[in-house]
Amino acid sequence: MASMEEQVLRASKEIVVKFIEVGRVSPTGFPELFNSVYRTVDQAVRREAATPAEPEEPRKAKKKRKSR
Repeated sequence: MASMEEQVLRASKEIVVKFIEVGRVSPTGFPELFNSVYRTVDQAVRREAATPAEPEEPRKAKKKRKSR
């Protein structure tokens, strides 16, 4: 398994490349956008690693209301 830093790097790159592919950013904007995305992904991963995972409560199915 790759180190956490490598995973953050790969995820950040994939996100920025996808933005370029869909035309949200030009390739010339890669350096600035990459730094921003990398910091965001890194912070999210570190925050998740710092807090223990809480078990999720099962979601209750919503009942559909009948229209009158």
